[in-house]
Amino acid sequence: MTCLPCWSVRPCPGSPIRKAGLSVGGERASVGANQRVDSNFVGSAAAFSNAGWLPPRPICAAPSRRATFPFEARGSEVIDRSDRVSLTAFPIAVLVGVGIALAGSHGGASAFGLPIFALAVACAFLIQWVAFVPAYILQSERFFDIVGSATYLLLTLSGLLLSPSPDGRSILLAALVVIWALRLGSFLFRRIHATGKDDRFDEIKRSFIRFLNVWTLQGVWVSVTLGAALAAITTTVRRPMGVSAAIGFLVWIVGFAVEVAADAQKARFRRDPSNQGEFIRIGLWAWSRHPNYFGEIVLWVGVALVALPVLRGWQLITLISPLFVALLLTQVSGVPKLERRADEKWGGRADYEAYKASTPLIIPRPPSEPPERAAISP
Repeated sequence: MTCLPCWSVRPCPGSPIRKAGLSVGGERASVGANQRVDSNFVGSAAAFSNAGWLPPRPICAAPSRRATFPFEARGSEVIDRSDRVSLTAFPIAVLVGVGIALAGSHGGASAFGLPIFALAVACAFLIQWVAFVPAYILQSERFFDIVGSATYLLLTLSGLLLSPSPDGRSILLAALVVIWALRLGSFLFRRIHATGKDDRFDEIKRSFIRFLNVWTLQGVWVSVTLGAALAAITTTVRRPMGVSAAIGFLVWIVGFAVEVAADAQKARFRRDPSNQGEFIRIGLWAWSRHPNYFGEIVLWVGVALVALPVLRGWQLITLISPLFVALLLTQVSGVPKLERRADEKWGGRADYEAYKASTPLIIPRPPSEPPERAAISP
């Protein structure tokens, strides 16, 4: 067994801990005559390191039976590492925003001497940063989702109003985004006020840079997801709506209906006390383990289809919108966390393992047998 990074094990012979006069044994520590460790100081590995008593990294591979110091340095290292990752991710997120702003502005209309699309992206980030300040001071995530939805509404309506020649396609796209944002924003707002908190933020909001990074990434989410619709609304190219717009509208209706129905089924199950502590496998949830995410991805495909005919040149980059949503939900923030939480809670149960093995992750498929009554997923 190697020495742990938190230095909470018995130090090996010849280590700097021994040389410093610190010995560890039983349930207490003793130091040299000119050195002292009190109960408060023992709890801080960082203080030990600053004092020169502990090495900054593991130094040996000596065996140890158990830890004798309950140091928190291991957790501190993880937090510090996360902060460093956030410091790297912050400028990358801003660069992504700059890139999508430049691409979406190509061939677009201007207002106040600047491309409307670029102004909208800048506002998306600025709104998140302004909202971050009270959120960090109050250590609250309660209005995170509502700020994101409000940003969609503000950017969409502003783009439509500032566009010099809005047409039927622009109005349709704006309507689709507004309906979606109002529905999702109100749903998430009611949910967090019912639960009182969002567990995803418990550790993140304690760190300035990590919490700021989450708000910054929300700016990226808004800018990239809204990109195709906003580019079509603000473009100078106008064409009559045709087959593509009709197909896109129908696809959006299907996706929106699936998402709303899945969320409603899940909310109804949560209100039923008899379902507490179980997982859902009825309705759309018998067809897919995450039908709401399937609906979300599909509706943005519909938006992209409506926008496609009027996009030109670099604006075509904004068509990554549905792909971005799919990657975000299936690889980053949605499915992985929910699947991990479900495995921790129900893993090993025969009914859960059977449900997981027979039910698609995202794309719905009719169940092979009638679903049994069960309760809500995480």
